[in-house]
Amino acid sequence: MQFFRSKRAVIAVVVLALSGIGLVALMSFRRSEPEIKATPKPHIPQPLHEVIGKSVEGRDIDAYTFGVGEPHLLFVGGMHGGYEWNSVLLAYTFLDYVESHPTLIPANSSVTVIPSLNPDGVYTVTKKEGRFTLADVSSDKDILASGRFNARKVDLNRNFDCKWKPEGVWRSKTVSAGGAPFSEPEAEALRDFVQKNKPSAVIFWHSQADAVYASECEKGILPATLQVMNAYSRASGYPAVKSFDSYEVTGDAEGWLASIGVPAVTVELSTHETIEWERNFSGIKALFDYYRQKQENLTE
Repeated sequence: MQFFRSKRAVIAVVVLALSGIGLVALMSFRRSEPEIKATPKPHIPQPLHEVIGKSVEGRDIDAYTFGVGEPHLLFVGGMHGGYEWNSVLLAYTFLDYVESHPTLIPANSSVTVIPSLNPDGVYTVTKKEGRFTLADVSSDKDILASGRFNARKVDLNRNFDCKWKPEGVWRSKTVSAGGAPFSEPEAEALRDFVQKNKPSAVIFWHSQADAVYASECEKGILPATLQVMNAYSRASGYPAVKSFDSYEVTGDAEGWLASIGVPAVTVELSTHETIEWERNFSGIKALFDYYRQKQENLTE
């Protein structure tokens, strides 16, 4: 009996020893394995999202800001709602591009995009809240034309405080300019954003006159406005036009900005059907280069 007990003890010791050797070997093997580290994903800063106002029917007017500092460029789409729906899609395309390519924004500067200043007009044409696609856009010409105005049938680009009149002109038609300058919540939202943030320049996307127009009010065109117009025009290929003279325009946002000393231009796409991304992207980059060079000259 004692012999068997001794034999069992010896076997147990051997087993434990072998187990220990295996454990040490396993630990040694694990230590010798190369450490695999997960590749960190690049940090893409999210834009500052603000609801800067509400439309007549209560839809959000969104603004997205990238970066911090001066210059601060403001891009606005959809002043004329669904009638110029391609200006809204262009603004969203630019917004998406900047979100995925944040280094596009020069250091120590900022960019704000307001994709749709007239969301009620967009809804009239697309029946969509917020974003939409080309497939959502109505093909009915009467619906498209009605989408130019806000829910109170006011032409927002006649509702700003520059040569304002109760009635404005659009082509050969008389349109409502609202009860007073900034009587419409959409115009009020843009006014308040500009007064709070004091952008260096404002670029409005419209369609379909195929040009870049300077802005002016009672005191003429600001010198900085001409520089912005020319920079965008040369890069994009849209002709530069100092003054729109096809018919009288009163109460426009660009003119109001000129009256308070803010350079503003109107970029008119060549059609109502496409966003002309490459042309406008070239214009945008040209503005970044212009302001970058301007800053470098100031620091020399």
